[in-house]
Amino acid sequence: MQPHTASEPTPAERLRSIIAAAHSMTVVTDGRSEEVHGLDGDDPLGRVHLHDPSESHDHRVPRIPIRLELTDVSPVPVRERVRARVTLSGLVAAPYRADSGASTCMELGQAVLQDARGRTYVTPAQIQEAAVDPLATCEAPMLHHLVAGHPELVPLLLRLVAPGVKRGLVRALPLALDRYGITLRLERRAGHEDVRLSFPTPMTEVDQAGLQIHALLTAARRCSHHRLPA
Repeated sequence: MQPHTASEPTPAERLRSIIAAAHSMTVVTDGRSEEVHGLDGDDPLGRVHLHDPSESHDHRVPRIPIRLELTDVSPVPVRERVRARVTLSGLVAAPYRADSGASTCMELGQAVLQDARGRTYVTPAQIQEAAVDPLATCEAPMLHHLVAGHPELVPLLLRLVAPGVKRGLVRALPLALDRYGITLRLERRAGHEDVRLSFPTPMTEVDQAGLQIHALLTAARRCSHHRLPA
């Protein structure tokens, strides 16, 4: 596990937020793989309740292995749009139908978050304690609005990035937005690099997004002003 800092979400927070914002998921059980769609506003964990394997269960009920797979895709058309993958595996009572829409209990065996940094295992306790990011379900429209409605703001935010990091830059787009900050993807002819710009303080409500982004923009303008020749 990577240490939690005030500048970015923990792996458990990311995993929980990805699940909450999911539009679809793949359910693999009993030798079948099924796509479950239409999860907008319907948290998958409302359908599948995760239980710690240490909790008691009725051994008389037959159980089968199940795996839930979710993919976190950037809403902005950057290179390599898949930001992370989440895999939850465990056991559910048989028979189980993914398309029934009914709620069921899943004995969680393993939860994995895989992204550009590698693979991180998250415990059931960490999932239960992690809060869903307040921007999780509205990140996509916010980023779309930033790109389509205010394209001049991304170049302004780039002023907060060290000059050396911007060398060879072909294109810059917002990759992600969460309560701790905004991440820009800097694309070069060969490869890309992600740069995180942290907000002054983490957000607790969606309504604070405008003020936090404005604070970054103000800092970017001041940064440019300080670099002007005397």
